[in-house]
Amino acid sequence: MSGTTSLRIALGGDHAGFPLKQVVAERFNGTSISLTDCGTNSSESCDYPDFAVAVAKEIIEGRADRGIVVCGSGVGVSVAANKIPGIRAAVCHDTYSAHQGVEHDDMNVLCIGGRIIGSELAFEIIDSFLRARYVPQERHARRLEKVLKIEQHGLSALD
Repeated sequence: MSGTTSLRIALGGDHAGFPLKQVVAERFNGTSISLTDCGTNSSESCDYPDFAVAVAKEIIEGRADRGIVVCGSGVGVSVAANKIPGIRAAVCHDTYSAHQGVEHDDMNVLCIGGRIIGSELAFEIIDSFLRARYVPQERHARRLEKVLKIEQHGLSALD
């Protein structure tokens, strides 16, 4: 996880994501990244929205710069996280989507599937996500502004 100095990361996941979440947490040991583990802390069945909310809260309240959430497929936590104003989450199982989502769409939460990808690919995807920076080129800023209007006003933003 080189090139990602002084980032504050919130990490969470449900029971299906727990094994991968634990490996990811261990990977941050000894790095300059500040990690907040938002749970779960076992493979006992639990509800993925709770961890999407816990990670999002860390970002919204300014205690984390970015978030990573792991469930079985990554889809459930992505759906839940995107319901929270200020969160832009996406499932990424490749490095291109992970950095492009940040660079073009100002994505702040990476969602991955613990039952879909292995730890080595997860590390590459996370590194790509954490190294990326939003580049507010005119076309990206214009599109993001539309997304933010939808977030604020729902369907009436499209009128």
